Amino acid sequence: MAGMPIGTPNFHVPNVSVDDPVFRTAVPLELYLCRECGHVQILHVGNPEIQYRHYVYTTSLSLGLREHFATYADDVVRRYLVAPDSLIVELGSNDGSLLGFFRERGMRVLGVDPAVAIAKRATEQGIETIADFFTDAVGERIRQSKGTASVVIANNMIANVDNLDPLVSGVRDVLGADGVFIFETQYGVDVTEKNLLDTVYHEHLSYFNVKPLTRFFARLGMEVIDVQHIWTKGGSIRVTVQRAGGPRKASPEVARFIAEEDRLGVDQPSYYKAYQQKIAAIRNELGAMADACRARGQLVAGYGVSVGTTTLLPQFGLENKVDFLVDDDPNKGSVMAGPGYDIPILPPTALYERKPALVVVFAWRYIDPIRAKHERYFAEGGKFVVPLPAVSVVGRGN
Repeated sequence: MAGMPIGTPNFHVPNVSVDDPVFRTAVPLELYLCRECGHVQILHVGNPEIQYRHYVYTTSLSLGLREHFATYADDVVRRYLVAPDSLIVELGSNDGSLLGFFRERGMRVLGVDPAVAIAKRATEQGIETIADFFTDAVGERIRQSKGTASVVIANNMIANVDNLDPLVSGVRDVLGADGVFIFETQYGVDVTEKNLLDTVYHEHLSYFNVKPLTRFFARLGMEVIDVQHIWTKGGSIRVTVQRAGGPRKASPEVARFIAEEDRLGVDQPSYYKAYQQKIAAIRNELGAMADACRARGQLVAGYGVSVGTTTLLPQFGLENKVDFLVDDDPNKGSVMAGPGYDIPILPPTALYERKPALVVVFAWRYIDPIRAKHERYFAEGGKFVVPLPAVSVVGRGN
């Protein structure tokens, strides 16, 4: 796979210019398969102090996520008979959106998140948040000061942790005897089967499948007792874990997920070679389309400025083939700077002023609302190309 900078729009890097190595150095973006346990991960690890202390992305901004959290809280309380006044601890709690729903249901809540400014705001809004990375030492502090937790939750954060042993040991120790650890994370099978390539970047170190997870937790004295498939991030799993020998029986869903993973062969190198070929085919097709436009003297644009754009530009070899980017959010800055490129960021009106022949929609999940806004662009002969999960062209009337 290609290389991309560690610096992305997800976080702010204080006191550095766009020429700092965090933005200009192409760090290899390679997925590795463990031949022993079948786990898939990135081995080039960024500095978490840089990546997470000044995080700017907040969960409350994501479409549909607050509604998801409301039903999530209801499901957990009902399924695990969580009593009022129980302690709920969330790791990577961000702005406290999910914990707020547990608080409304009469629970005591505590967040842990290393993003200093976000943690401070959450605390000021009534969701007490420890501004730190969760480890076994932090877990012990919580147990001493708050007592044991009925539920520990982590959403879209365990994939971002390089060494999970201290985190899981801390979770195990802070949980009550009948407590549960529930986490949501991108499902590795969905990343490959649905080609969710824009979710592959250096914040996401692990791409979890269920079979390796069961082995990992067993090594640390815990057991996976349930798995649910959910819609977030294009395809995720909600995994429930208890202490080994805990009071709950494992759901048959755990074995069902493992059987499907075995059927697909997701612990075999041949599976990933086929995926690599799929990516290469998209790269070649997009490159040929962009080259044809540029050979005719026409411009190529990109739609959407996000961490997904940062990773897809090098994955598809488009860093020096996209003339400018547009985004509906006016706060995205004026340039996307990276290893060997500076791509101007303009408002969507630039599509009509500069008239690019082709627009690569990096925000491909939002193609329907984006397309609805720009019928005039199609009427004037322009085309959108959607890169994932496979290349498709959107023009007038389709």
